[in-house]
Amino acid sequence: MGQKIHPAGFRLSVLKNWSSKWYANGRKFPGMLQEDIKVRDYLAKKLAHASVGRVIIERPSKNARITIFSSRPGIVIGKKGEDIEVLRGALQKLMGIPVHVNIEEIRKPEIDAQLIADNIAQQLEKRIMFRRAMKRAMQNAMRLGAQGIKIMSSGRLNGIEIARTEWYREGRVPLHTLRAELDYGVAEAKTTYGVIGIKVWVFKGEVLGRGGEQVAASPAGGFAPPGDPEKRRSARKSGSGPTRSGTPASKVSADEAKAGSASGEEPDTDNKPDAVAVDAAPVAGSKTAKPGVNDAATS
Repeated sequence: MGQKIHPAGFRLSVLKNWSSKWYANGRKFPGMLQEDIKVRDYLAKKLAHASVGRVIIERPSKNARITIFSSRPGIVIGKKGEDIEVLRGALQKLMGIPVHVNIEEIRKPEIDAQLIADNIAQQLEKRIMFRRAMKRAMQNAMRLGAQGIKIMSSGRLNGIEIARTEWYREGRVPLHTLRAELDYGVAEAKTTYGVIGIKVWVFKGEVLGRGGEQVAASPAGGFAPPGDPEKRRSARKSGSGPTRSGTPASKVSADEAKAGSASGEEPDTDNKPDAVAVDAAPVAGSKTAKPGVNDAATS
């Protein structure tokens, strides 16, 4: 059966970036990586109720810059900035270098995968039915603009003896599309029956332009979408659709009629398809009508 790769690691070279941004040689790398793990564990315990979505750690020139993304920045900062100063001192003591702490607010926590997983885990620990918590989170995410969401819970759901896995999905969740902006979050609910794991995938749209901006993919001009043959056929008959060469049929016929009138020869319509030959017939009163044809008709 197919195993799911981590969506962020799968898209590192396309859409996503690393959570730790620094360079080190072979000897210093293990120690610095261990420091990052300790910092993330400390922040997860210290800010468990501050709705922290992700933490980015940077190390510019013997300093450390830690950016905390939270939907409740007031709890992280504290009254008159007291809590953040205590937090900065603890991180500086843990890492042994000067630390700068930045707080970024998450505007829409309903479509942040990590916050959704944490919220469901808290509800399961309060003995709320897992189906109700999952469906409520899905409704809120779709209402706030998510194009798709998938939630999976694994463990002794509702206290049953045999563990099982249940998942619900709404909308599109393309796991193989690299240009799809897919958010992923994991959380654990420690219940009296055991640990229940929650995984959340949130699809926010496809990124088609450079710089991470989302561009809506819509057909340009009068061309019909590739999946609708009826519209494409009607557009070709009316002259607004493309021919095999990519040029509208009405433009091709008008150019040929104009070239024939300039040289004094009639356009050759015998060797052309029927649709193009019909469009190439001159219309009375138009610029492509030959002189003398209308006079003979009126006489």
